Amino acid sequence: MAVDPLIELRHVNKYFGELHVLQDIDLTVGKGEVVVVIGPSGSGKSTLCRAINRLEPVESGEIRLDGQPLAEEGRELARLRAEIGMVFQSFNLFAHKTVLQNVSLAQTKVRGRKKAQADKRSLELLDRVGLASQAPKYPAQLSGGQQQRVAIARALAMDPKALLFDEPTSALDPEMINEVLEVMQQLARDGMTMVVVTHEMGFARSAADRVVFMADGRIVEDRTPEEFFTDPRSDRAKDFLSKILTH
Repeated sequence: MAVDPLIELRHVNKYFGELHVLQDIDLTVGKGEVVVVIGPSGSGKSTLCRAINRLEPVESGEIRLDGQPLAEEGRELARLRAEIGMVFQSFNLFAHKTVLQNVSLAQTKVRGRKKAQADKRSLELLDRVGLASQAPKYPAQLSGGQQQRVAIARALAMDPKALLFDEPTSALDPEMINEVLEVMQQLARDGMTMVVVTHEMGFARSAADRVVFMADGRIVEDRTPEEFFTDPRSDRAKDFLSKILTH
C-alpha cells in the first residue's frame, strides 16, 4: 500500500557492549499507520522504539522522520523529537505538578504557547482521554491507568506527527489495561501514526495495520495482523504464538 513514509529506519545497528541488539533493521511506517511490534523478551523491541527518536543512540544506519534525517544531537534533534510523542511503561509524570500542569508544561516550554492557551488545549486532551475532572489532582492521587492516560494526553499536547508507545500497559494492573488500550484504539481510529511495543495481542489484532515480529535483534516478519496471527511463516513466530495464544 502506497502511503507517505513518516518514519524510516535503514540498516540500523545498535550494540550494548558485545550484544548486537538491533541487527540491520529496515522499517518504514507510513503516515496514519499503526505498527505493533511484538516478540519475546530481549528481542530488541523496546530498543527499536527508543532508537526511533534517539533516546537510544545507534551505532550505524539512518533514521528519517518525515523525510528529514534525525540529527545525532543538539537543537535540531530536540526540534524533531518534539514531533514524536513517547509514552513509556512508567508514566514519568512530575509528582509535584498537577495533572493539568503535567500536560501543559512542555507546550509552554517547547512549543512556546501562552499558559492560558496551553491549559485550554490540555483540558481538551484530558477530556479526550476521559480525565478532565482529574485536572487539579496530583499524579499520586490517580490510579496507574489514569496516570498512563495523562501521559498519553501529555504526548498528544505537542501535536506530534507520530506517537511511540513502549509497553504502555505492562506496569498496570489487569483491570486498568483496557482503559488505556481503549484510548489507544481511539487514536488509531482517528488516524494517528503509532508504533506500539506491546504484549497485548488483542490490541495487535484489532488496531494494527501491520504486525512487526522481532526475535534476536532482527525483524523476522512484517505483515498484516490477519496474516501473522493465522499463518506465521517463521518457526520463531510459530513458537512465540503457540506459547502466548494458549494461555
